[in-house]
Amino acid sequence: MRIKTLFAAAAATAMITIGQSAWAQAPYPDRPIRLLVGYAPGGPVDTTARVFAKYLGDKLGQAVVVENRAGASGMIASDATAKAAPDGYLLGFAASPTLTMSPLVQRSTLFDPRKDFSLIGLVVDYANVLLIGPQIPAKDVGELVTYARAHPDAVSFGSAGIGASNHLSAELLKKQADAPMLHVPYRGNSPAMMDVVSGKVTFMFDITSTAIPFIKSGKARALAVTSKTRNPELPDVPTMIEAGMKDYEVVGWYALVGPKQLPDAVSARLTRALADVSKDPAFRQAMVDGGYAINNGDSKALQARIDREYALWSDVIRNANIQAN
Repeated sequence: MRIKTLFAAAAATAMITIGQSAWAQAPYPDRPIRLLVGYAPGGPVDTTARVFAKYLGDKLGQAVVVENRAGASGMIASDATAKAAPDGYLLGFAASPTLTMSPLVQRSTLFDPRKDFSLIGLVVDYANVLLIGPQIPAKDVGELVTYARAHPDAVSFGSAGIGASNHLSAELLKKQADAPMLHVPYRGNSPAMMDVVSGKVTFMFDITSTAIPFIKSGKARALAVTSKTRNPELPDVPTMIEAGMKDYEVVGWYALVGPKQLPDAVSARLTRALADVSKDPAFRQAMVDGGYAINNGDSKALQARIDREYALWSDVIRNANIQAN
């Protein structure tokens, strides 16, 4: 009887151990995932993240819930992502300015964008387009630069704020053209665009997806796109390189990242899911319709891009002596 009791106890202990092990090693993910977005609802980053979250959730078999934590040019959400538990249940939908521009402009940064994240991969690329109001006489980038040199106090450019992508895009033009241009920062792209249309500022760079309606309505004119190749939605608009700005290329991107030290199994599962999303025809069409280009670059490609753009914008920011207020 005693031997039977010992065997029964041992069997029960084994079953408990097996049950605990199975629970600890449950396939990832086994509950909803939060996806942090560092910008307000309704903007291009948020709307793209919500489309992406739906498809990512479908591939993972769990809901992916977008959570907006706007502020400090996306830095609040990025900081929260970097400091999250490395279990894969809180991820970040990172926009390139947050990892390659804002940390260089902010007076203090609580994380290192090159070291403090697990990089999953790239999602999409996007280009900016140089827009001027219809009342501005310049027909191309060359004429705009010539006019700026001849009228040192006459040319201004708007942006979504100090250190924003469209601010630094214009600073890069200013640096390469060696022409005087006054920066006028706004609280977001929309008010800046309104002043371009009305002629209060000369030009601005804006993301292609939000610029196209203004171009097609005739409220603003497109002089050039910042990508290396022309945008299919704007086939008659030259690239900045074609317009005479040698080596000028500014292509933003959105990427999926997580906190540092994600388990290998979690990273591998997310990498596979991201690849599956990138191949999904419906997702691809949705991104093309929004003015984006699919980019299925892996973690190494994302790391190389962060390093390269961090160096580029460090030089531009230092040259222009840019610092957040």
